[in-house]
Amino acid sequence: MAEKKKKWQAGEYEAVFGERLARLRMLRDVSSRQMSLDLGQNEGYVNKIENGKILPSMDMFFQICNYLDVTPKMFFGFCSLDETTLKFIDTVMRLPEEKQEHVALLMEDMLEKNEQKN
Repeated sequence: MAEKKKKWQAGEYEAVFGERLARLRMLRDVSSRQMSLDLGQNEGYVNKIENGKILPSMDMFFQICNYLDVTPKMFFGFCSLDETTLKFIDTVMRLPEEKQEHVALLMEDMLEKNEQKN
């Protein structure tokens, strides 16, 4: 028997979207007011989204992702990660691609050495 998909209740989309936006915005260390103004909106715009009162248009969602320097997939994928992991990802993402590759190689080397110990 096929597994039933969860049916969202009214207001759940707004709440989940707002929580994700708030987490990513705080990682960038920017106020909701400043982000709203930077996006060309009134000063309470981001606050309304984070509090589940409104959802952005699709165009504005892409602008938000661009502002936060994440892809739409990353925006939705960050929800289940802890703060330490989010900060790590955010830090690595800000590096040039070449440096990101160095970090990946370093991590692989560390994992390999850790496995050899055990």
